[in-house]
Amino acid sequence: MGLYRDDAVVLRTHKLGEADRIIVLLTEGHGKVRAVAKGVRKTKSRFGGRLEPGSNIRLLLYEGREHPLSGDGGGGRLDTITQAETIESYRTIHDDLGRLADAMALLEAVDQVAQERESDARLYRMLQGALRTLAERRAPLLVAGFYWKLLALEGMAPQLDACIRCQTPIEETQPVGLDLAEGGVVCRACRLAAGGGGRLLPAGPDAVDLIRRILGGDLVGALAEPPGPATSQVADLATVALEAHLERRLRSVRMLPH
Repeated sequence: MGLYRDDAVVLRTHKLGEADRIIVLLTEGHGKVRAVAKGVRKTKSRFGGRLEPGSNIRLLLYEGREHPLSGDGGGGRLDTITQAETIESYRTIHDDLGRLADAMALLEAVDQVAQERESDARLYRMLQGALRTLAERRAPLLVAGFYWKLLALEGMAPQLDACIRCQTPIEETQPVGLDLAEGGVVCRACRLAAGGGGRLLPAGPDAVDLIRRILGGDLVGALAEPPGPATSQVADLATVALEAHLERRLRSVRMLPH
């Protein structure tokens, strides 16, 4: 056991005893880490408000042993936070209910995807970048764009360049749905041939084009899109696709104000 330093984003917190909190972190170098912040709930805590969900912090931690209360009803290693320095507090997020709801949706998704003690610097940088963007502005597709990027990072990006069933290029046909079981878009001809395609999620050409832009390198352009039927469809599809991958419902995203 020993000391180590790392940068992290706080994913969530919960109480431990009368004065402490368990802080669940996505770190840059150590993956998801659970750590205790001793005395953080006291008025004169040396940590102040630096360990709130969504905060980007630089930490000094002491490696701990297996602890029966380190998880949500389970065990695991529980480190101890000895120092915390703010990198970004994102006050504009915490001061706006809409942005805060978006941030909670991002944090919950990452909490479900991140692996304990498995370094994933790319995931950390993705979350850090999303929070920075959210602090600047609230874009209609910010959460959805992050979800699609997260699915791609997990190797679960859908096939969007051609119909998943007949392989006709999208430029030569019209996409009408997304089949999560098959992993891609379905054209109108294949849906009609299948007698309606009950497993299909509605995905029109404009929505498919937006998802292709998000996954194809034009995330900035997609985030500039104004609210409309296509952005709404992309957001709904992103939530359903990520929940299908996680095999659980996302609570935070269903509380997003519009």
